[in-house]
Formats: sequence, C-alpha cells, structure tokens
Amino acid sequence: MNVDAHAGAVTASIDRDMSVPRSLSPSGASTFRQCARRWKFRYIDKRPDPPGEPALRGTFVHHVLEELLAVAPAHRTLERARAICRDLWPSLAGNADFEALELSAEDERAFRWNAWRDIEGFFELVDPTDVDVVDRERDLTATLEGVPFRGIVDLVDRMPDGLRITDYKTARPPGARYLDSRLTQVWLYAAAAAALGDEVSEVRLLYLGETGNGRDIREPIEIARSFDPDAVNAAVDEHRITWERIADAVGGGQFEPTTGPLCSWCPYRDDCPEGRLEHQRRTGIAA
Repeated sequence: MNVDAHAGAVTASIDRDMSVPRSLSPSGASTFRQCARRWKFRYIDKRPDPPGEPALRGTFVHHVLEELLAVAPAHRTLERARAICRDLWPSLAGNADFEALELSAEDERAFRWNAWRDIEGFFELVDPTDVDVVDRERDLTATLEGVPFRGIVDLVDRMPDGLRITDYKTARPPGARYLDSRLTQVWLYAAAAAALGDEVSEVRLLYLGETGNGRDIREPIEIARSFDPDAVNAAVDEHRITWERIADAVGGGQFEPTTGPLCSWCPYRDDCPEGRLEHQRRTGIAA
C-alpha cells in the first residue's frame, strides 16, 4: 500500500465548469458506488440532503458520547451521560432540521427514548471508565495511493499493543454478506492513521441499537478486527478505483443513475427521471 503522509491542496480540475472534490470521504465514496447521479447532486451541485430522524438521532448520540469521553474516567457514568443528554437536548430541539420533522409529542418522546437506549447500548458494550482516550471525533487527512482522503473517527483509544479505531453506529447491524463493506470505513481510517505515523492494532464497529427485522429488540453488537494489512490494502484499492471512476464521470459529464429500492428514499428523486419512474414502478403510482 502506497500511502503518503499528507494530502496536498488537490482540486483536480476537469473542465471549466466542474472539478472533482478536494478529498474523498468513506461516505462520499459509498454514495458514488451506490448511485453516481445522487453523488453529483450532493457533492458537485451541493444540493441539500436534509437529515431524517435516524440521522439526527445518530448525530445526537455521537455528540453525547463525545462529551462523555471528555470527562475524567471515573465520572463516565450513566448518570453523567443522562445529564449530558439534558444539557444537549435544547440545541437539537431548536435545530431547523429537527423542527422540520414536525414530530408529535409522542414521537418526540420516542426519539428521545431511542437515543437514550443507544447510549445505554454503548455502556453494555464498553466500560467508559476503562477507556484510555487518545482522541474523540478525530479529523483524519492523508493521501492514500494518490487519493486525497478525509474522515472523522468517532474514537481513538490506546490498547497495550497500539491504537484502536472505533466507529459508532445507530443503524441496524449488517447481515454477514454485507459485513466486509461496512468494515471498509474503519479499514480506511486505519490506513489514514498509519499514514500519519500511528500504530493501529485494532478496528471495531459498535452497533448500539436495535436489530431491526420488524422486531422491537435492542441488542448492541461489537464487531472487532485485529489490524489486517490485506483488508486495509483492499479498502484502499477500492477507494482509489472509486476516485478514478469519479474523475472519469466528471471529465465526461456523465453520472448514470443506479435505480432500485433506495430511489423511493432519495431526496433528489424529483429531479431524476429514472428515479421517479423507479419509485412509480415500485409503489404503483401513476406517472
């Protein structure tokens, strides 16, 4: 794996009207692989992508855990987490994106309860008093095989044999067939941290909430892996190939849509003829 320690100022202009972004994040790469048209709307046209209820819940939970891990280890208790929730709630409740959800009083209570259950899920998986925090919400910028990379790591903590990269998830955990794709994100974080001189010994995903499948079951899950050079190389190679595909799409001005079930949830569906037709086909709505 050829990784340079620092990213340069790299806006690769393709033509007068369009250029590739300055960096490629794991989420941006994933969006492009899912649908190049949606990626263009979001990252080239800069159209808003309003967060829904799950995304806002995830942001709130991440913020609470970030604040919790900032206090002295002995004080990282459920009681302190509950106090942090109370302190942070007004800023979320007054957020325009949250207000746009127009939740009923009952739905708002459910939102707060689900957020709290995610935080309790963190405590079921982790003893916060025993975490040797190196960094929270660490901004990683590096060049990976010529690709300018940027990502935000939820938690970096110290273990006896190196650093551990942790990413929190408030969505449902993946099935076995999708696990490798979900791990790509933390392998890329590990590659960027290694490029910056850190010795990474482990990566992990913490799924804090429900199992899904229509069941009201909360089952926090930890997915941990020891540092694996082959997995890191595979993730970096995929990231590079995605970057090259983005450059080709920008250069040719062609961003073909990938239609499927996600079209019905795409915020840009009304501006995408193929997406509208796919939604109509799946829902039986007349054109």
